[in-house]
This record gives sequence, structure tokens and C-alpha cells, in this order.
Amino acid sequence: MNEKIKMTTPLVEMDGDEMTRIIWKMIKDILILPYVDLNTEYYDLGLVHRNETDDQVTFDSAEATKKYGVAVKCATITPNAARMPEYNLKEMWKSPNGTIRAILDGTVFRTPIIVKGITPYIPTWTKPITIARHAYGDVYKNTEMRVANDSKAELVVTKADGTEERALIHEFKDTDGIIQGLHNTDKSISSFARACFNFAIDTKQDLWFATKDTISKKYDHRFKDIFAEIYENEYKEKFEALGIEYFYTLIDDAVARVIRSNGGYIWACKNYDGDVMSDMVATAYGSLAMMTSVLVSPDGVYEYEAAHGTVQRHYYKHLKGEKTSTNSVATIFAWSGALRKRGELDGNTALSDYADKLERATIQTIEEGIMTGDLAALSSIPNKTTVDTEAFLVAVNERLAALMK
Repeated sequence: MNEKIKMTTPLVEMDGDEMTRIIWKMIKDILILPYVDLNTEYYDLGLVHRNETDDQVTFDSAEATKKYGVAVKCATITPNAARMPEYNLKEMWKSPNGTIRAILDGTVFRTPIIVKGITPYIPTWTKPITIARHAYGDVYKNTEMRVANDSKAELVVTKADGTEERALIHEFKDTDGIIQGLHNTDKSISSFARACFNFAIDTKQDLWFATKDTISKKYDHRFKDIFAEIYENEYKEKFEALGIEYFYTLIDDAVARVIRSNGGYIWACKNYDGDVMSDMVATAYGSLAMMTSVLVSPDGVYEYEAAHGTVQRHYYKHLKGEKTSTNSVATIFAWSGALRKRGELDGNTALSDYADKLERATIQTIEEGIMTGDLAALSSIPNKTTVDTEAFLVAVNERLAALMK
């Protein structure tokens, strides 16, 4: 066995919940610790510990990520009412992802992992499409009201000097109705734009952005203008030097172009569009368990995770001592992404090379016909072998060991 790869700067490690927590430890034990002298600052974001610390651990992990620049996160539970008695919770703690995203001012980039034998539902998609979702404001921070018949609804802005600006929304005559107030901020849109432009440069891919500015002449148009201004002033020369393109179009045109395309670009979307389109893209490529997710802040802080949840159903089987065939690929790629970025930032080529080989070994294992049950149901490879969670990781390690020689 060769000497283990050393790490100079720690990686922030955020542990999680349920089946993904079990897989997390397996990945470290089988695929990472035999090769890397792992240096992490560990935070337990499992629901039990979040409850014990009144969620302070989530805030601490986000601040540590700011300090060290790179984090890797396991999937975590966002509790609902049913989880309150199950975990004896003091309160219904907020989504850790939402908390971390707000502290890092980050944008989420989700990219499918392409493997031979799993054909996307849109067969022309031969390269991955990365969805960049603006994760602030719009309908997710809205104010809504039911409106009674014979009411008048207005938009009112009270300025710093006390003066008011008013605009009629609608006069409700002969019917009840509904109204909704949305907002966004120039600061948040600018952060989103810079994160998208930086990620495009980082991955050397074209960037598409789309809104409906022809209908929303102030709200959506503001997004378009901020993106255009930041691109012209800060990124145009860098894009041209790399031979990549920034492309703006209307959201309906973007959808049509995406369906006809071969993939291989980043598609930046407003909050609601990104919410919908990320699920569409994930499903069309085959599986949410084959989606990577990275949160990128405008000042270049990275947090890697799997795009899926904690696989609760498999966890309950695991607790009964039953074997599970849980797909660990997205979690493996969260680790490889974080270790590669740590290597890049530290000039540690051995660490980045190891991350590349870990990904290659994972894809090779599936393409050679060894996979978990969910992929076996999708794959067109003949003579497939369906294996359990641990056996898949062992098979990946056999190929990784050969690549590391």
C-alpha cells in the first residue's frame, strides 16, 4: 500500500441522518480512509444533535465552511409534525440546507452523473445540464391574502421620507379572489449572477439565463438587467478568453431550446423555475440518486452534497437488520467533489487526482454491470448484477485500488 495522501487544510464535514448517515461512514471506511489521511473539522448535523444544540451546530458548520472554503454534507432530515415525537424534538427545526444557504449567500448547482447503459428520457441529452437555482425570495417568501368581493387591492410602498407610492392590483367586483406579494433584492440577484458566472468559468461551460421580462417588465426585467450589467463589467473578457458564452432568452424559449439541445451547459433559473426544472432534469436523466449538488457562494466558498434525501424507507429496513440496496453514487460524488476542490485550492494535485479516480472507479463499476437495485431497473446493460449497499462500495474499491497503483 502506498503512503496515504496528506491534506494541509481541513475540509468541513457535516454528518447527517438515517440511511445516508450509514452510507456516509461506509464510504469513508471503504473508499477514503485507505487512501487519504483525512483532515476534517467534523460537525454532526444529525437531527438528534441539532436538537441537543438548539440547532447551533448548523450555524457553526456554516461559519466553519466560510473559514475553510470547502465543505461536504450528508443528507439531513427537515422535520415535519410526524418527526416531533419520533425524535422527541424541542421544536420543528428549520432545513439545515436553507440555514447554510442563507449564511453562505449561496446558489445551488445540480448536475446529473452520466453513465453508459442509462439513457436519458430525452436521448439527445448526451452531456449533463446543470441547473443553477436562485434560492431566495419570489413565491418562497411571499405574502398572500384572500380578498372579498367588492374590495380593492393595491401595492403600497412607504419610502424613507414617509411618502407613499401606490399602484392598483385589481378591483374585485362580483367575485371573491386572491392576491400575492413577491419581492427580491438587487443584492441577492447580484450574488446569484456572480455565483453563476464564476461557476461557468470554473467548469468552462456556457451559461444560459431566462426570465419572462416581456410580461414582467419591472420584476423579471430587473433580473435580466443585473445579469447583463455584471456580465459586461466583470465577466465578458474572461468568458471570451475561455471561449464560453453567456446567453439570455425568455423562459419559454429556453425550455424549447433545452429539449432540443445536447446538454453541456449551465441553466440559471429564478427560484420557482429552478425548483421545477431541477426535478424535470433529474427525472429526465434517470434518477435523483445520480445528481450532484454544490452550493457556491459569490466569494468562492463551496459546499458539496447529494441532491436526494435521507432514504428513510431503507433506514427502517436497515434497523431491522435487513440488507438494503441503496444508491450511494451521489454521496460518493459529494466527497469526490469536495476533496477535488480542496486539492485545487491547496495546490494538492495528489488529492485532486484521487478524487478523479474515485469518480472513474464508481462509473466503471456501474458500466461493468454491478449496481444497486434502482439503477438495475433503469440500465440497459446485459447481464447486470444487483448488489446491496456495502457490496457496491466494495466493488468500487476494487477498481479504485487498481487505479491508485
